[in-house]
Amino acid sequence: MPNEPDIFAHHDHSACRHAAMRRAEVRVRERGLRMTPVRKRVLEFLLEEHRALGAYEVLERLAAEGFGKQPPVAYRALDFLVEAGLAHRVQRLNAFAACQHTGDAHAPAFLICRNCRAIAEADASDLRAHLGDLAAAHGFTPERSTIEALGLCNACLAEGAGAGAEP
Repeated sequence: MPNEPDIFAHHDHSACRHAAMRRAEVRVRERGLRMTPVRKRVLEFLLEEHRALGAYEVLERLAAEGFGKQPPVAYRALDFLVEAGLAHRVQRLNAFAACQHTGDAHAPAFLICRNCRAIAEADASDLRAHLGDLAAAHGFTPERSTIEALGLCNACLAEGAGAGAEP
């Protein structure tokens, strides 16, 4: 995606976060949806860092801010964000990450650092097209696919995080 920062490289994360929030607000308004205070706060949590958060981590943060302690509070907000195209479910981590390309039609592959849990979205349109061709050759029609690559970002690799268990 053009003009997007490489999240594994040093960048102005404050500007990145604010731009993502502005894109999200426009998307919600254009789709006639409602960004409640809980939904907005959950999106802000997801935008704080380029990493995925589990539903219970989101719930703990919401509870600490007085938004409620029941799991449906977090799950409803996360479901809304995913359905609105503002967040993604990262299967490998059983967690959620803010969409880095809100408003753009895209077919992401997730690049997940197994050490710091940073997540980047890479354009996987060509890869998904190839997967579709492979599936068709076998008489199969994919309805949904998730592409996630687990590895190390350059910062963690430089810190010597090459050894260790997967998350």
